[in-house]
Amino acid sequence: MAYQRITVSRFAGACGAEIEGVDLTRPLDDDTVAEIRRAIVENLCVFFRGQGGMTDADQARFARYFGAFGREPFVEGEETHPNVIAVVKEADEGGKPNFGGNWHSDWSFLETPPAFTFLRALELPPYGGDTMFASQYLAYESLSAGLRATLEGLNGVYSARRSYGPTGAFADNRNARSMKIRTGPEALEEVLHPIVRVHPESGRRALYANPAYTMRFENMSERESQPLLAYLFAQSVRPEFTCRFTWSAGALAMWDNRCVQHFAINDYGGFRREMRRSTIMGERPLSVGEARPMRAAE
Repeated sequence: MAYQRITVSRFAGACGAEIEGVDLTRPLDDDTVAEIRRAIVENLCVFFRGQGGMTDADQARFARYFGAFGREPFVEGEETHPNVIAVVKEADEGGKPNFGGNWHSDWSFLETPPAFTFLRALELPPYGGDTMFASQYLAYESLSAGLRATLEGLNGVYSARRSYGPTGAFADNRNARSMKIRTGPEALEEVLHPIVRVHPESGRRALYANPAYTMRFENMSERESQPLLAYLFAQSVRPEFTCRFTWSAGALAMWDNRCVQHFAINDYGGFRREMRRSTIMGERPLSVGEARPMRAAE
């Protein structure tokens, strides 16, 4: 079905499209919002260029069209809006770890992880700082039938401890020192999610395991889990499953954490980069077994 309110241009085989014909500094009508939602469900991640006039309030208004704000654990919001956080790396931070600098699905250690993330460029390096995205639909669909069947019965144990725990990457305040990050023992909490989740809007199955927050399989030790998890982590980000977005001034990205992972490339040492980020709360990830009776009842 053709779009009437926006122009959608796919730019990679796996995922990713640019959207034109919309000014995000202004309120949007319901039909335009519905088309943007359809575009992200179809393309997994979408990008709006030339939105340089956006404020934090504009970003928050746009994000709220797609649901309620979720919790932003471990990072404080800005004074302009509590659900808009600054993602900053200063020029003198060099090779220090950057926020988002590994493959992950945002806050997947929460009981109800974000459905959508919004990231807007304020200040960019002259080169570098791209963001990569990987389709977890393709990661799942390219597995053998036997492995898919095995994974559909497994839960993963998710935790924020590697990043935000007392000995996590950001416990050293020299890492991402320009951001309002806090760490603590609450990052040691664990939650169970299915390794294969069913997308509530598309109905497709997606692999749901990432090296940042997936610790192990339920009822298994980390050592026992490591060989298969390592395989899944590599499978999730095969080059043919990815797209790469090169930022421009005023660009805004929106992605669906229920079916993509992303990676902020840390290749701009000596230059400053500042972004603004918001998330919209999703639902508890739905397993294949839970989705089947729901589909049958429709």
